[in-house]
Amino acid sequence: MYTIEISLRGTPMGLAVQRKESTDAEALYQEVLQAIQSGKPTVLEMTCDREPDKKAAVLVNEITAVQLSDKSGNTGAGRATGFFELGS
Repeated sequence: MYTIEISLRGTPMGLAVQRKESTDAEALYQEVLQAIQSGKPTVLEMTCDREPDKKAAVLVNEITAVQLSDKSGNTGAGRATGFFELGS
C-alpha cells in the first residue's frame, strides 16, 4: 500500500490517502505536484483505495508539501515516514 501525505498551511495534522499500486500512487503524487505548481486556486478532490468511502477535497493553494511513501514495510531501517522539520 502506498500513501500520499499532504501537509496543509496552518494545520498541524496532515491529510493522507492510499493507493494499492505504485503507478496509481505516483500518478496522484504528480497530479498534486502539478496542481501546486500551477498556482491556480482550485480544489483537488481525492479518494482512498484502502477506505473507499473516504473522500477529501483541498484548496490547492493551501498545500505546503506532498510526500509519497511505501507503507508495506519497505521503508528505511528505523525510519518512520512523514514530514519532519530541521531545527535552526
